[in-house]
Amino acid sequence: MKVLGKVAIVGAPSTGKSTLFNRFIKQRKSIVSEEHGITRDRLYSTCEWLDKQFVLIDTGGIEVADVPFQKEIQIQVDLAIDEADVILFLVDGKAGLTNDDQYIAKQLYRVKDKPIIMAVNKIDNVDMKDNAYDFYSLGFGEPYLVSGVHGIGIGDLLDAICSALPSKEEEQEEGQIRFALIGRPNVGKSSLTNAILGEKRVIVSSIAGTTRDSIDTPLKRNGKSYVIIDTAGLKRKGKIYESIDKYAALRAMDAVSRCDIVLLVIDAEMGLIDQDRHVVQLATENNKPVIIVVNKWDLHTHAQDDQKKFTEMLRSYFVFLEYAPIIYSSALYKPNLDQIFDAIDNCYRDFNVRVQTSILNEIILEAQVRNEAPSFNGGRVKINYASQVATCPPTFVLFCNNPSYMHFSYKRYLENCIRTTFKLNSTPIKIICRKKGSGIDKII
Repeated sequence: MKVLGKVAIVGAPSTGKSTLFNRFIKQRKSIVSEEHGITRDRLYSTCEWLDKQFVLIDTGGIEVADVPFQKEIQIQVDLAIDEADVILFLVDGKAGLTNDDQYIAKQLYRVKDKPIIMAVNKIDNVDMKDNAYDFYSLGFGEPYLVSGVHGIGIGDLLDAICSALPSKEEEQEEGQIRFALIGRPNVGKSSLTNAILGEKRVIVSSIAGTTRDSIDTPLKRNGKSYVIIDTAGLKRKGKIYESIDKYAALRAMDAVSRCDIVLLVIDAEMGLIDQDRHVVQLATENNKPVIIVVNKWDLHTHAQDDQKKFTEMLRSYFVFLEYAPIIYSSALYKPNLDQIFDAIDNCYRDFNVRVQTSILNEIILEAQVRNEAPSFNGGRVKINYASQVATCPPTFVLFCNNPSYMHFSYKRYLENCIRTTFKLNSTPIKIICRKKGSGIDKII
């Protein structure tokens, strides 16, 4: 399939850019709401049309009025226009020609050597065709009449976009390591994302909840390919009042489910709160490796043994994450970024490891001889055979006389034996007990 380039959708707020973005990519990735000005950062996704493929960029709405984040949104739109091969200028057929449209048009007049396609959105029926005439005055030729909600005119618009894109193919990256940054609001996830990328990729503000979408950005470091996903700050369920917060939480959940590694960002200045434990449940429920990144360490006191004490506090607070590496950093001064990537690489290797069955069985047999299982539920578990049935995370099935005899402490003991032998220090491990002769169930 030909990969042609990048297309940026620009326009005023509430013209339906995100609705059209979702229509093009055939999934609900960009947040859509009746609330004004929801999209703030650049959102990327791949759009396929017939035998062609291109990268689609959704941007925030540009307007004349001085509203919150408008300067930051303008920067994001300028960056999107700069990297795009084709600009799709979207206007609102119901609202008609506005001052915002004219303001954006003046900006686009300065764009040189890039095709600009105008589309009039929200033309939901034939009777509304006349609404497009006012937009001819903007000077971008005949506009395409579409309805992002109903799918009217989408095929013709995609044909025009593919025709305007450069014909050369771009290489598609394979084997990328995807890692997502999660945390409660305002712990510095977006600042850390920008520090890792070395550019102002996402909007940073002292206002909690600035990031609302999950934002994927590919990058290369030391010859390796990664995708970094910045997510919205996660509030406690009882604190989610707005529909936008619900969508943001859903985006964060989706980001965790499709990433390989999760970076749990902790605010060193504010310390640990119960919400940190609730946030990381997203990762543990999805059996993802976790790296704990203590951000804003520059704002913490630096007395002797402070880092050691903070680490001990983390380990006692997250007793279920004893395998998780801990990195101390600062988005402002950027220390230990190499350590973060070393930890990501180690987690990815452990997450995908596959062990030899014969050695696994030797380890399980030796573990039982060295430490006999305790009596539990009226019997003592005896493991006859072990097999690894999946990776991501490494998943092991233990065939035994009776799974109900397995005490959780002995299961933990066996897990530690496996970790130590195969040096699986940075990933969760899944152990499933099956009654002997029941067969190996498919593990998903």
